[in-house]
Amino acid sequence: MIDHPSQLRSVAAIHTKTSIPPLIFIKIDMGGQRAGVIPGTDICSQLISSVISLANRDVCILHGLYSHAGHSYSSSSQTAALDYLRQEFEALLITSEEVHSAAGTRLPLILSVGATPTSSAIRNLLLPSTSSEGSNEISALKATMRAIRDVGCEIEIHAGVYPMLDMQQLATHALPEDILSWSSVAITILAEIASLYPSRGVAGSPEALITAGSLALGREPCKAYPGWGILSPWNRTSFALPNTGPEGYSGWQISRISQEHGILTNPGKNDSELSIGQKVRVWPNHACIAGAGYGWYLIVDETRKGKEDEIIDVWVRWRGW
Repeated sequence: MIDHPSQLRSVAAIHTKTSIPPLIFIKIDMGGQRAGVIPGTDICSQLISSVISLANRDVCILHGLYSHAGHSYSSSSQTAALDYLRQEFEALLITSEEVHSAAGTRLPLILSVGATPTSSAIRNLLLPSTSSEGSNEISALKATMRAIRDVGCEIEIHAGVYPMLDMQQLATHALPEDILSWSSVAITILAEIASLYPSRGVAGSPEALITAGSLALGREPCKAYPGWGILSPWNRTSFALPNTGPEGYSGWQISRISQEHGILTNPGKNDSELSIGQKVRVWPNHACIAGAGYGWYLIVDETRKGKEDEIIDVWVRWRGW
């Protein structure tokens, strides 16, 4: 993955040491301003020209163009997420045309796009047209995808947190609620109620001390609510999954965190719902950050009636710096 001409020295070094031409993606900045070269700029043209020169000498293989619309996390609707996806494709399509011009031929490039909101949004193309929401965006997206195929490029969708999901993803509303819902979130953090404070909170509301702080949950905010994690209904009698998004949730949530602990608040509720020593599970705001604190995932299967909490596998994480 490269986004600057100077990085090609490393590409050439790989070829020199291995005699194998590495496959490379040029990373494109389509608005997130985290990494990538901006399409249509002088530095982009210089990078493309340099890559083509190396590829012509079999020093490398230009595999494709890559983007990550990290700013699509600001989406709050299907239409917004769909339009970010179209913008990703459009940026790579424009750049691919410059690559083809520089190469003097149509290279079989892979155009790889996706942050989880945009990767989720593409499923809207498979849904029946039961409403007008997103219809214009879907039409525009399909037109851009057809244009990509017309120039001989392939489409790839990638995403990071997509298999897990979290509160940030629910807040994007990139898919209808019957598809992207609380039951879609795979990751929870197991913690314990350490103490109770019956009237310490706002207007005499209860608070509770939980054994999960910034090391367990990360310190990633969610635009939909001000807390750091939401208590799931697991191991809590008579509680069901919420029937609204995080922005409308009114139950126990972690409102304050320190390194090792968090403070659960639930304005207007008494603390009889929780007890000291009780095990609870927390939905984190950002699964990527929360998961990085652990060496493995303990896998359960909620479809195994009567054995929903039985650990059926342990997935070891690839982690560390």
